Parts: sequence; C-alpha cells; structure tokens
Amino acid sequence: MQIRLTKFARTRLFPNPPRINAVQGATPEAFEAHLNAHPPLKVLDGYAPFCKLHVHRNWTQTRCLTVPITDDNRHLLRSGYEARTRDELPVLVRWFEGIVPPVADYLIVILYSREQMAKENDAIDADWGVVGCLATAEPQEIPMAPITMMRNALGVGEGGSGVPMDREAYRRSVEYWERHANWRVP
Repeated sequence: MQIRLTKFARTRLFPNPPRINAVQGATPEAFEAHLNAHPPLKVLDGYAPFCKLHVHRNWTQTRCLTVPITDDNRHLLRSGYEARTRDELPVLVRWFEGIVPPVADYLIVILYSREQMAKENDAIDADWGVVGCLATAEPQEIPMAPITMMRNALGVGEGGSGVPMDREAYRRSVEYWERHANWRVP
C-alpha cells in the first residue's frame, strides 16, 4: 500500500512559511517516507468508506491539535472568518492565542482513497492520500469540526467530500468542540 501527501495536506500540514501549530520536526518527504515504512498501531474507519485513519506514535515534535476550554483560558479564545483554500468560502472559526500545548503522543493520519482524491480534483499516484493529521494525547480520533461536516455535505464544489450529514456524529462533534478549541501563535 502506497501513501502520498495530497496538495491539500501539503499546504495545511507543511505551510510556507512554517507555523508552530503545523507538523514540526519533519519535512513533507520524511513524513511521507515514515508513513510508507512504518505500519500504524491501528487503523480506524473514517466517516465514509473512502476514509481511513492510521494511528501512529508521534515521531515528530508536533503539538496537540486542541486544548480544553477552561475558565482560566477562555479569555484567550479568538474567532474570525477564514477559508482553507482560495476556492472555498470563508467560515467562522475559533482558536486560542497565547497557549502552547504539549507535544502530542499520537499522530492520527487521515487518508482518502485514490478514487476519492480524483473526485476532489487532487489526483495522487498512490493507493491512499493524506488529507490531514490529528495530533492527540490519546490514540483516538478527534471529532471532525461541525463546519467541516457541513462543508462535506455541501459537496466537492464547496470544498467538501459529498458525504451527507450524520446527525448523531454532528451532535458528538458539537459536544467535543464546545469544550475544546484549536490554537495558534499570533
């Protein structure tokens, strides 16, 4: 099984200029080589048949993706409208500023099949394409953000995958994201 970074993942996981809240301590080439040379600890089913999650011990210096919201840090939450790519419409997002979480214990690599990547106009020359990576303290998936679920339901034309909304998964996502937020350095 061959795994390749997609164009989408390269720009998000290995931005130029680099960001502290992206993958740390690995080049895109080294990251891809590690995935192809080391089997995951476990494989989880994703939100659709074309999606798999490979759980790896963190071999990088990448920090946890999310931080719990507490009374002590709530004042550090920020929000704004952003698009992930030039082609997508901006959506409301929130994040912490002024918090640097610990290095993650696990990297959960989100993979899409070659066929799905072709549908999303990001063709790959491998069986699976990396579309994201969750840096976590536990070897389990962080729920997809509610806005990502909505974008997916809108279809490929709006930057999603075309998978219909799962109302129970959406409710679990809201429960998680009401208590957690991403972080960034100003």
